[in-house]
Amino acid sequence: MKLNAKLILIMLSLLVIAIITLFTLNQYAQNDLVQEIQDSSQEISKAVQLSIADLTSEAETSRLAEFLDSARQKGINEINIINSEGEIIDSTNPEKIGKQKDLKKLEKGVRAATNRLGEASILSQKPYDVVVPVIVGDEHLGYVQVNMLLDNIRNIQHANFIKRLAATAMVFTVGIAFTIYLARRYTDPIHRLAEDFKKVSAGDLSVTIPVESCDEIGELAQAFNEMVEKLREREALEKRLYEAEHLSRVGQLAAGIAHEIRNPLNYISLAIDHLKNELLVQCPGRAAQVSDLADKIRDEVRRANYMVLNFMNYGRPLKLRRGIITYEELLERTLPTLADRLAEQRVSIVRQVADKLPPLLLDPELMRNAITNFITNAAQAMPDGGEIVLGATLDPEKSGWVLLSFRDRGAGIPPEDLDKIFQPYFTTKEVGIGLGLAITERIIREHGGEIAVASSGEGTTFTVRLPCGEENA
Repeated sequence: MKLNAKLILIMLSLLVIAIITLFTLNQYAQNDLVQEIQDSSQEISKAVQLSIADLTSEAETSRLAEFLDSARQKGINEINIINSEGEIIDSTNPEKIGKQKDLKKLEKGVRAATNRLGEASILSQKPYDVVVPVIVGDEHLGYVQVNMLLDNIRNIQHANFIKRLAATAMVFTVGIAFTIYLARRYTDPIHRLAEDFKKVSAGDLSVTIPVESCDEIGELAQAFNEMVEKLREREALEKRLYEAEHLSRVGQLAAGIAHEIRNPLNYISLAIDHLKNELLVQCPGRAAQVSDLADKIRDEVRRANYMVLNFMNYGRPLKLRRGIITYEELLERTLPTLADRLAEQRVSIVRQVADKLPPLLLDPELMRNAITNFITNAAQAMPDGGEIVLGATLDPEKSGWVLLSFRDRGAGIPPEDLDKIFQPYFTTKEVGIGLGLAITERIIREHGGEIAVASSGEGTTFTVRLPCGEENA
């Protein structure tokens, strides 16, 4: 329901409640007033009957004094019985017995009393006289004068006024309290919304307002959430554009550096071939050792040249040179070149390769680089030395796939960095450009594989899933 409709409904409800309350109280007051007038009229009638009976009776006893006690409760103040000569022959006030009344005034009083009965307001608070002539046949015996004080009616009127005033105050008090409640209910979300706007303007785009109603406040909250969501998308787009621009600049710089590196690598490769030929002639007794060392240097130069080429083409698809090779053969090509460095770092390699592991169809040079990155990172995570476990087994969940694992006992990766380690140029090391794991992940994915990482305070495990050679073929 809209806010305008709610406010109109509240005002109409308060108006209806006030009207019903005042109407009900007025009805009760009218009933009480009518009942009081009826009771007063009955008492006046009794007083007149008793007065006529005393006037026409020859008995000396009077019942007016006995009647007055109950009649006072209904507003009768005094009753006088007057004979035709104007003498008060009986009265509820003994001091007035025997006093003379002016007959002309009584006659006028009769007429005035008649006029008052027809015209004057019975709600008057002044003493009110009722003068009734007593005529039996053609004989005028006298008058009955009843003096009334309408305090009961005045009290009923006053009580009715107090009740209506209290009811009106109660209705408006409830209305004001309900209005304050609604004002707080609708202003509090607006205040919270204002605070959230301040947070968003300060750069905090994690703010989300729960939509709790279908009125204007709910629409405003929904529009705010949509605005924040668009700002998040825009921020993410700007971040990607900035990263792309940054990568482009760094890539251009790296490509230039890599181009310059390839020239000395080519010279080193040619120099190694020349030195090998010279040393074989001069040291025939150490021909095997010289040849093996020269071949390792040439392989490393070739691998470095290959990686420089891929580094230059980082933004382009990798060119895979696939071949069938077993994981054991891949390790035999990779580990000897790392042996001396691992020995200096007091790091040992433990192989846990399953028997009869099927061969893999992959690019040996690229996979050697990926394995080298895994082992190098694991060794750097253990500055005091330790053990690196290389595992390989068939994937129990996916037929035709193998699982390769690389586990160390280092300090682990902080949880907030786990989602960033494969991003280009992200590194926590003092030395490095942050492309090792990014290139490694790309190599794995270009081979159709998957890579995952799990880390705790006791080490890190990289798990690589690769399809077997038969599946790729």
